[in-house]
Amino acid sequence: MLESIDTLLESASGFLWGYILIFALLGTHLYLTCLLRFPQRHFFTGLRLYFGGKGEGQISQFSSLMVSLAANVGTGNIVGVAVAVTSGGPGAVFWCMLTGVFGMATRYAESLLAIRYRTRDAQGNIIGGPMYAIEKGLKCKWLAVIFAAVTAIAAFGIGNLTQANAVSQVLASSSLQVPTWVTGIIMVLLVGAVLLGGLQGISRVCTALVPTMAIIYMVGCAALLITNASFVWPAICHIVDSAFHPQAAAGGFIGSTIMLAMQQGVRRGLFSNEAGLGSSPIVSAPSQTPNTVQHALVASTGPFWDTVVICTLTGVTLTTCIMAHADISSTNGELLTYASFATLGSIGSWMLTISLAAFVVSTILGWSYFGERALEYLGGRRLIYPYRVLWVIIAFAGCVIPKSSIVWNFADLANGLMALPNLICMIGLSGVLVAETRYYLWEKRLFEVDPTLISEKNNENSEKN
Repeated sequence: MLESIDTLLESASGFLWGYILIFALLGTHLYLTCLLRFPQRHFFTGLRLYFGGKGEGQISQFSSLMVSLAANVGTGNIVGVAVAVTSGGPGAVFWCMLTGVFGMATRYAESLLAIRYRTRDAQGNIIGGPMYAIEKGLKCKWLAVIFAAVTAIAAFGIGNLTQANAVSQVLASSSLQVPTWVTGIIMVLLVGAVLLGGLQGISRVCTALVPTMAIIYMVGCAALLITNASFVWPAICHIVDSAFHPQAAAGGFIGSTIMLAMQQGVRRGLFSNEAGLGSSPIVSAPSQTPNTVQHALVASTGPFWDTVVICTLTGVTLTTCIMAHADISSTNGELLTYASFATLGSIGSWMLTISLAAFVVSTILGWSYFGERALEYLGGRRLIYPYRVLWVIIAFAGCVIPKSSIVWNFADLANGLMALPNLICMIGLSGVLVAETRYYLWEKRLFEVDPTLISEKNNENSEKN
């Protein structure tokens, strides 16, 4: 039964990711980069705005970014990149990084629209996301419903099952040999306790957890690169060469084609930074920002940290370790990163275990918020608490489920189905994106306060648009 389900999911995911989404995603990244005059060049402005912004909202711009990164920085950065290397060869790392660079423009655009079309729920909380932009901006309610429904379902894959499954497998295979059911119980207790605090509780935990876990993981990668210093440059050259030339199986690597490397790299890049997916803009909506563009610039830095830095660092580290250690092969993506860190001894295993556990918990917390908001759009707040109960149950199931490929194939398929409506939204509302960007960024009104951000009437008919 499991084999049949796995085969079906793999076929559907392979069809969607064969050509359709790769060209749709990269095409949108390039289109928005050109249309918005390369917003990536304002990266340092976005950094300076981390602790700025005094507008109406529920959480600060920095907290919003941290929740977004918490949801984005997870197993996709560790296990996902390893799977890309094992499936598509080292060249996948290059395409993954490129997805992050151009994805910054897409994250800018989707976050801008989330702020532009945000509104309030019955309790007065500020909410938003692609479903509201699709409904109010594109006037396409049915497409908004499809996006929200797929998001609520997809959250269980990309933000729950894959995360829990990955950490349980690593802990079970590590020197600790933690039973998967024990990991599941711990996960349920941790996640359930934080979810009781809602968005404020999630943002507090993520703001503290994200920088810490990233530093620990990057120090571990740096230690591996220093230990295998003589292989670092050859590894980088091999990654770039593999991205543009078909590779035969050699040196511990599987053979791959250019298309396979691109497919795996773009797929894992999206899984990692989620630019174009439409999830992160959901937490952009309640941020305290004076106008649409200021927070959009802050949000656009997310793919840089997530993919350009962490994913690329992971890819270079893994490729270096495979070349430096003959006993490390690229046949098992789920355990490749662990095998690499294990070359540092017990301290390396502990660093990876701690980092991965923190990544997983933060991702599950961030995605729980995305799923809740999507479900609230579909059926109101009465569905939130049952959803939370189901959420922690699925987290436990993800820890104990034996076949991880089912989980990854489900997540890939759900990702693709989420991305399509969101990409249509951004292309359809490109006029709004240009108008807002021109007014606040190109004409240097970045600190001007827009009082219409949560007025439904003005959201639909802003005088600047």
